[in-house]
Amino acid sequence: MAETQDVVELILQDHRRMEDLFRLMRSVEADRAAALQEFADLLIAHALAEEAKVYPALKRYKNIDDEEVEHGEHEHDEGNSALLDLLEVEEVGSEEWDSKLEKLVEAVTHHADEEERTILNGARENVAMERREELGAAFVKERERQLKAGCGSADNVRRIVNS
Repeated sequence: MAETQDVVELILQDHRRMEDLFRLMRSVEADRAAALQEFADLLIAHALAEEAKVYPALKRYKNIDDEEVEHGEHEHDEGNSALLDLLEVEEVGSEEWDSKLEKLVEAVTHHADEEERTILNGARENVAMERREELGAAFVKERERQLKAGCGSADNVRRIVNS
């Protein structure tokens, strides 16, 4: 993928990577536990970076619906809760694993789809590229900070869900 600083494109790239990781977590031939850990790190870092650096900035634009941004934050909570449920399953590949994985896929896919149609399209139409690149740089910096801190550990996800 081309290097971009556009926050819209960066968020979309993360969404596509999450979809790839879902495929790996469903595959009996893949290292499903490793895919889950990468997914957990990415989901948590992505959501925290959006909430810290992107959503507050987008709320300032009159043509971007604040309710959609707040709804996006609520959906992050749902995704985090579904992620914790999967992280707490003892046996990778068990029926319980598969069931919790599908709940996670449903929550995250629903959120990504809505976010892409509402918030990101609104940003693309109403936010100048220069500002989107500034937001992209802030998003990447915060996401990387979270990733380095091991943000997708079960203990951290549990802390986020219970806060």
